[in-house]
Amino acid sequence: MNRLPVAERREQLIDAAIRVASRDGIDAATVRAIASEAGVSLGVVHYCFRDKDEILRSMAHYITRQNLTTGLQQMPPEGEAAEIILGATHLLWSNIAATRGAQLLSFELTTYSMRHPEVRQVSAEQYSVSHEAARTFLESVARAAHVEWTLPLAQLARLVVMATDGITLAWLADHDGDQALAALEVFGSFLASHIRPVPARADALEQPLADQPV
Repeated sequence: MNRLPVAERREQLIDAAIRVASRDGIDAATVRAIASEAGVSLGVVHYCFRDKDEILRSMAHYITRQNLTTGLQQMPPEGEAAEIILGATHLLWSNIAATRGAQLLSFELTTYSMRHPEVRQVSAEQYSVSHEAARTFLESVARAAHVEWTLPLAQLARLVVMATDGITLAWLADHDGDQALAALEVFGSFLASHIRPVPARADALEQPLADQPV
């Protein structure tokens, strides 16, 4: 077994845990099963994670961040807001469509944590991370397009998460990817309708008079 830095080993184990849980269910994602999937000893898993609860939290955070940071990774430094949002929408959908098992697992982790008091914080943390990532996305769009949002960022961030979750869950149920992407595009248009140019600062409008020749 190759020695890896702890951060890399944790990521390897999270990937293994997601594969096991996606394939066999959350209850099957035991420390022993994760170690076997990753090809490491039980001691390595225990060294990287305190217990299964920490593994569940890490899985939930990983999937959530992957969903909502995909668009940020390839966002242009400048551009029209509507085009930036549309591009991010397509990147988001590409990631969701390519990770069906992980998307289903994300919802399973949410409901599992709400039914088990010892890991109840997992669902709350999932949405805290989601709202933070959505807010970062909205702030990045505003900077790149030189606009500001007409609704409070906290409200818009929650709407982004709710729309993404709802569309993803419907797609998991009906397998209609075309309709899912179309719905995301409609929501993207809704977002683009709630922007306005950044007002010019008063001091920027006051240009000093040039010295006149005498």
